[in-house]
Amino acid sequence: MPADLVTQYGLHVIPLWVHSGEQSYRDGVDLMPSQFYPLLARAPDLPITSQPSAGEFLDMYRKLARETKVIVSVHISTELSGTVASALAARQMFHQVPVHVVDSRSAAMGLGLIALAAARAAAEGQNGAQVAAVAERLVPWTNVLFVVDTLEYLRKGGRIGGASALAGSVIRIKPILHIHEGRIDALDKVRTLRKALNRLMEIVAERVRGAGPIHAAVVHAAAPAEAEALWDRLARTFDCAELHLAELSPAIGTHVGPGTVGIAFYPTAQESGA
Repeated sequence: MPADLVTQYGLHVIPLWVHSGEQSYRDGVDLMPSQFYPLLARAPDLPITSQPSAGEFLDMYRKLARETKVIVSVHISTELSGTVASALAARQMFHQVPVHVVDSRSAAMGLGLIALAAARAAAEGQNGAQVAAVAERLVPWTNVLFVVDTLEYLRKGGRIGGASALAGSVIRIKPILHIHEGRIDALDKVRTLRKALNRLMEIVAERVRGAGPIHAAVVHAAAPAEAEALWDRLARTFDCAELHLAELSPAIGTHVGPGTVGIAFYPTAQESGA
């Protein structure tokens, strides 16, 4: 999530870890996207990622307990990371204030949009259980669609999931993937990036037809021009209650690779349960 949104909404972030060679970095703290993608290009081996430890969660929960009466802890899909397991382990050891742990079944700005909705509910004065319910209600309605330049990064990182069906396809295809039931799965394949981005727009239209305004974000890995053009198309085509542009963090970028462009979105009506 862009740092200005983290600040604006008063969110707190527990970073995942990225390990490259002998070095370990906290995603978005010690290693930013602008530093990471050149590092990825030079690295002899694919960096690996790991979830925050239960101890890191415990430290954060103790810090937050000094300023709040309840914590809502929203995290990346359990199918993609052990982060939720660390959060649940920390909650078992923590008794100062209630903690609601939510598995977003998503990643990147799919998770980010859910966290922003929860933050708005908190700002409106809803209690912890209600804020967690807002986040959980959005889980099945939040879509993440993306096109990768190559499946090689997903394959090497072990996150290829159902997209493995495309792994033996003709090299010059552009695979369109999505997060389905918390894991990465194949959705479609086309021949060029232009056609892939057009297809992303078509899929958004198909999934939100008649649903009213949407909450959306465009994400990318070292592909700013393509992402900005896609952001502009979304803004012109759909009624967006919010529309963000975000660069994928190192913990996600190492698995999808540079050149990835995607869209996360959900229908506004689902935020209030309409």
